[in-house]
Amino acid sequence: QVQVVESGGGLVQAGGSLRLSCTLSGSSLGFYTIGWYRQAPGKQRDVVAAFTDPGITNYDDSVKGRFFISLDNTKNTVYLQMNSLNPEDTAIYYCNWVLVDGYDYWGQGTQVTVSS
Repeated sequence: QVQVVESGGGLVQAGGSLRLSCTLSGSSLGFYTIGWYRQAPGKQRDVVAAFTDPGITNYDDSVKGRFFISLDNTKNTVYLQMNSLNPEDTAIYYCNWVLVDGYDYWGQGTQVTVSS
């Protein structure tokens, strides 16, 4: 059974950093895209950073220069390094893998709260 599990969220003060992790298990297929999304209360879920094969990354303008996505193929794990956090970054962060068989998988989300 394919599973996606995120971790690394928490409470941090403005200006601080967090690193989120997202691990895919139960599949050895390659991927089309891996994305980090976030959803704040009352708002839609939006992509903040995405990693596409063969190694192209894209970022939402609101996080460019502050957030960095990376992939460890050996661990089937994608990371989101978040620096210079501000209260507007407060949200539940989700990871999504779209595999080459066309199926996509979401994690359960991890809460990030930035205090001012």
